Amino acid sequence: MKRTKFTESQIVSCIKEHEAGRRVEDICREKGIHKATFYNWKRRYSGMDSLQLKRLKELEEENRKLKQMYADMALDNKMLKDVLSKKW
Repeated sequence: MKRTKFTESQIVSCIKEHEAGRRVEDICREKGIHKATFYNWKRRYSGMDSLQLKRLKELEEENRKLKQMYADMALDNKMLKDVLSKKW
């Protein structure tokens, strides 16, 4: 996953600036980002405060760990089935 040079709190502050009435073009020029990037941020983080953002990151990390655990268990299960299916 590509790392961003902006923290989530900086992203939320950019969105809040826009909600306060500042133009998207001005924010993008100041931060050095493309308008599409800003609108992606807005779609993802709009309406969030810092506590909700922190909770979102925790849930995403937990989801990533659970997916990894599932992949490991599925691989173990497949290996056991392969071993059991062989005739001795």
